[in-house]
Amino acid sequence: MKRTLLLGLAFAAQAHLSLAQTATPPATPQYRPAYHFTPAAHWMNDPNGLVYYQGTYHLFFQHYPEAMVWGPMHWGHATSADLVHWREQPIALFPDSLGYIFSGSAVVDSKNTSGFGKNGQTPLVAIFTHHDPKGDKAGTSTFQNQSLAYSLDAGKTWTKYAGNPVLKNPGIRDFRDPKVSWNEATKKWVMTLATKDRITFFSSPNLRTWTKESEFGEKLGAHGGVWECPDLFPLTFNGKTHWVLLVSVGSGGLHGGSGIQYFVGQFDGHTFTPSSTQTRWVDQGKDNYAGVTWANTGARRIFQGWMTNLEYSGQVPTSPWRSALTIPRELALRQVGQDVWLAAQPVAEVNKLLQPGSTTLQNLPVTKELDLSSRLPGLAGAGNRFQLKLSTKQLAGFSLVLANSRGEELVIGYDQPTNAYYVDRQKAGKADFNDKFAGRYTAPRRATIPAADLTLLFDASSVEVFADNGLTVMTELFFPTEPFSTIKLRSDAGLVVSDLAYAKLVADAK
Repeated sequence: MKRTLLLGLAFAAQAHLSLAQTATPPATPQYRPAYHFTPAAHWMNDPNGLVYYQGTYHLFFQHYPEAMVWGPMHWGHATSADLVHWREQPIALFPDSLGYIFSGSAVVDSKNTSGFGKNGQTPLVAIFTHHDPKGDKAGTSTFQNQSLAYSLDAGKTWTKYAGNPVLKNPGIRDFRDPKVSWNEATKKWVMTLATKDRITFFSSPNLRTWTKESEFGEKLGAHGGVWECPDLFPLTFNGKTHWVLLVSVGSGGLHGGSGIQYFVGQFDGHTFTPSSTQTRWVDQGKDNYAGVTWANTGARRIFQGWMTNLEYSGQVPTSPWRSALTIPRELALRQVGQDVWLAAQPVAEVNKLLQPGSTTLQNLPVTKELDLSSRLPGLAGAGNRFQLKLSTKQLAGFSLVLANSRGEELVIGYDQPTNAYYVDRQKAGKADFNDKFAGRYTAPRRATIPAADLTLLFDASSVEVFADNGLTVMTELFFPTEPFSTIKLRSDAGLVVSDLAYAKLVADAK
């Protein structure tokens, strides 16, 4: 987990931690997502070890199973057959004499390079950071090291490698979050590791012995906080392979606090070379952090992030759990002018959640205000759990206003003078738990064509906005005191909505 979280946030203060361990606030089922993964109870942060194997998606996550605030880290575990229905499993990895189990990744070692497989068994291997809290408290610089665990029963149970750690700290306080993948060009495993203010690449033929290859990023990108939770992967665009490097920061994000930046470039198995030094963000909203991609999913590159911001992650008003993950998103590269951008869309499996009775409206002229409430059946009883899609042939300034009987409003829209999408949650409900929560957050529109499309996924206390085929993406939390029951479109400029589709979304897995 994050040193910034441990040192910089009020909720980690000992007095608060002690209180939270003994007292659980009243339950808030109205804020429990229906189709985003949350633990049944207690604290969750970074997604870890995302790996697909033999028909099952294995999602591991940073977890403290004794309180609703950060504590000694474990690897929680959940499984799914389709990325949208999740079943929580027993904890996979517990803290031990080497320390807490911090973030990392998992791979399918199909060639048994590690030697962990027996009698033809294929090992799943988890690579994670061992964090020694005693060394941290003592002020040493070698308290984070990289270790292994393996599973020979398709991810059900895990055995820690007796030779841990496999990559010892050379003297860097922030030395963590290994993301490992097989590099076919060099026939080696590549580890992308966060090392304070940069990324360091290591290689290994067997996952046990590691050699340093190169460093990247000391003077590039956002450095408001130490670099964290990296990921490196290829994407093919127009017949050419590009490499994408994700890097999270605990502070200095686009809207303050945490966020995920990315670089597009080339990787030759040893060195990453960016094609642009511009700082870009995976998500232009306030609440997406520490995200990484799934392993072993073939041609699909599926991303999932921690849906919160470090500024208030330990204070959001949910109980008896705290935190959810974003919906899994399929990543792709898209070109606008001479620039290549990372785009994201909800995975197609979200369509499995669509409920009967969906509504499609066409050719809706919006002059000043159009109340859609009576034309979208079931909106009042949906509990903020629905999908809304709209498209227009000529984008103009507009706002989509969700409101309830208490005068609370969540506003999502497009501001034409600044050419930016926005989410305004200033009046969307509870916000007094942290003075940095309420706000109006904007995201530049990347598309340059007149037509536009938006997909909005609402799930109890969150909205994910995917605009222009995923070129602009925003993730925002909100906590109304009662669900929104009305929905209106407003446009002073005049907007014609070509198509508007509404459907309730429900999942049954918890």
